[in-house]
Amino acid sequence: MKHHVTVGVDGSPESRAAARWGAREAALREVPLRLVHAVDWLISPAVPVPGREVADRWADEALTEALEDVRRRHPGLEVSTRCLSGRPAAALAAEAADAGLLVLGSRGVKGLAGFLIGSVSLSTLVATETPVALVRMSDTPDESAPTRYREIVVGVDIHEAADRVLAFAFEEAARRGCALRAVHAWKMPSMYQYAPFFDPENEREVGRSVTVMLDDMLMPWRHKFPSLSVTHEAFMGPADDQLVRASAGADLVVVGRRLRRSPLGAHLGSVAHAVLHHAAAPVAVIAHD
Repeated sequence: MKHHVTVGVDGSPESRAAARWGAREAALREVPLRLVHAVDWLISPAVPVPGREVADRWADEALTEALEDVRRRHPGLEVSTRCLSGRPAAALAAEAADAGLLVLGSRGVKGLAGFLIGSVSLSTLVATETPVALVRMSDTPDESAPTRYREIVVGVDIHEAADRVLAFAFEEAARRGCALRAVHAWKMPSMYQYAPFFDPENEREVGRSVTVMLDDMLMPWRHKFPSLSVTHEAFMGPADDQLVRASAGADLVVVGRRLRRSPLGAHLGSVAHAVLHHAAAPVAVIAHD
């Protein structure tokens, strides 16, 4: 079964950019696109709220505008709309349960690369196990010119099972016919911090070992996608810094989010959070065990 692409729509310029990006993604995947809008009626009676008819009209206008724009750009794409009721984050997460990808719009940080992540986007990210892509207005695809895809960048942790993250990244690169770059960041083992002197050869040895481990992790995927151009890089230093640098030449940055089921609730890891705030490209966050 082919899973559709779901896009959260609220009438903002950011959500229009998300709808356009999501439509192109659905076309690449050859799956339907679903545009959804959530109407939140769980508001304190003390706060003035518009009447039901006004809110419904806003929702209808937002969905209709996005629908018409997508159909104009992708006339052959199957598109549907849905209006949901409830808290936006919970409603979007529930709606995305059977989707292959959830796309959300996010404001850019003025004058800088990166995203200004709202509470709804962040809450939705950690509430769903469906892959989520964050898109800004500047990420809107140019439909007037032939698409020239750049590379897909994926952050890899060689110490974790990253099959879901790698599968998503390789499939995205294969759909676009573009190169894939796998990035891993490492640091010296803690025991070296207390060594009486620093031996550069120790650093080189650890670097070589890490590179071999990264290559071994990617090998099965290279065999599965033999036509893809795949490069890998292992850097010593913070992972978020390396991924943000790599994002400058990327169409999409893919990062993982470990599923943590605890009484305190789910949260976004520090690397994914930093990449979302500073990346120069759309970011896909993939939940994994």
